[in-house]
Amino acid sequence: MSAPLYNKDILRLAASIPHHARLPEPQASVEKRSPTCGSRIVVDVAMADGRLADMGLDVKACALGQASASLMAAQAIGMSADELAEARDKLAAYLSGASEDLDFWPGLAVLAPARGYPARHASIRLGFEAIAEAARMADA
Repeated sequence: MSAPLYNKDILRLAASIPHHARLPEPQASVEKRSPTCGSRIVVDVAMADGRLADMGLDVKACALGQASASLMAAQAIGMSADELAEARDKLAAYLSGASEDLDFWPGLAVLAPARGYPARHASIRLGFEAIAEAARMADA
């Protein structure tokens, strides 16, 4: 493991994922898996008035995927499906090099060193992809 990639902040986030329990009666559930490394995340959501009211996570991912899921889960409650989809797209744009913007989501700068490791990008995107899709399904 490279020190800049797996630092204490990443590991701290990975060990403290909010909403780390499945919901008993979700309105929608989405499972995403990284074909590159096998990381997996399941997201359960409940929406109210077009906003994410509750969520539950089951995360089986590398430290970067766990840290990204932790950051996502810490801020997602109260957001609309459109806002979550926009965050997903902005994260993908940043990781691919199409954008330099990380200000759209608090804390994501901690993942900046992973930008140079394309094999890790799918795992980092999992939580954002799953929450956006689940919110869209529940809000439909």
